[in-house]
Amino acid sequence: MPELILHHYPLSPFAEKIRLILGFKGLAWRSVTIPMIMPKPDLVTLTGGYRRTPVLQIGADVYCDTALIADVLEQRVPEQPLFPPAQKGLARVLAQWADTTLFQTAMAYNFQPAGATALFPDPEQLRIFAADRAAMRNNAPRMPAPDATAAYKSYLRRIASMLEQQPFLLGEHPCMADFSVYHPLWFTRHQVPVLAGILESVPGVLAWMDRIAAIGHGSSSAMTTEESLHIAQVATPDALSQEIHQDHHGIALGQPVVIVAEAFGLEPTEGMLVAASRTRYALRREGPRVGQVHVHFPRVGYLLKAKEAIS
Repeated sequence: MPELILHHYPLSPFAEKIRLILGFKGLAWRSVTIPMIMPKPDLVTLTGGYRRTPVLQIGADVYCDTALIADVLEQRVPEQPLFPPAQKGLARVLAQWADTTLFQTAMAYNFQPAGATALFPDPEQLRIFAADRAAMRNNAPRMPAPDATAAYKSYLRRIASMLEQQPFLLGEHPCMADFSVYHPLWFTRHQVPVLAGILESVPGVLAWMDRIAAIGHGSSSAMTTEESLHIAQVATPDALSQEIHQDHHGIALGQPVVIVAEAFGLEPTEGMLVAASRTRYALRREGPRVGQVHVHFPRVGYLLKAKEAIS
């Protein structure tokens, strides 16, 4: 079975979510470290434009967005389900809330001046990082720190109430909801400890975080970017799912298209549409360093347009 190759960097909270899921599934994986900020020429060579972290590569197939990556890992090892059969919808909805509302609130809290200075003592490094993330948000302002603090405290109390009678958010075993809620809190606790006191008022949440952290990251070994690109170049993309083509855009398979995220990380990815199933898209791309690859996206959170419709 082709190796799992994760393109990520250590401080990425979304990458921490996937690293823990890899550990939960007991999977071995290869680790390619990518830059924290743009430019990311090797990653963009692989994806065709997408720059968010992490990206999962399996041969010549490239999977974007942690929601889709989790589905891919679930298919590979279904025995320990990320989506409990009786609570699939709830797990997905809670995970989506965590990846958007909770994450944005936590980051606004984490990057108040004390946290930002702790992460980037060099003012020039902080300026460069802030400009990169502002571009990813299309220059939308972050929530003011006082409002973020109040909201974060409320969310932490709600999370704590979910854990009063059970060890994990939806029951006796961890699921996608746990890994998604965990990663913004992990950033607070481990990357900006100067601000981690906010977690002390919810000891049940801290104990739950310890249980999640104990899962670990599985077995990983380093791989260079050049090795990963060569693997893509010599591999053939997997056969696409036989799910029925679902066209909501008037775009036929084989047509040049552009996919872009709805709200964060707006760099477009261009390619030929080769699949549009109920839950995901796949684009075919070619390049001298990677050969022919398929780049996969979830439908939820992404916009699809015909290339000629882009002005």
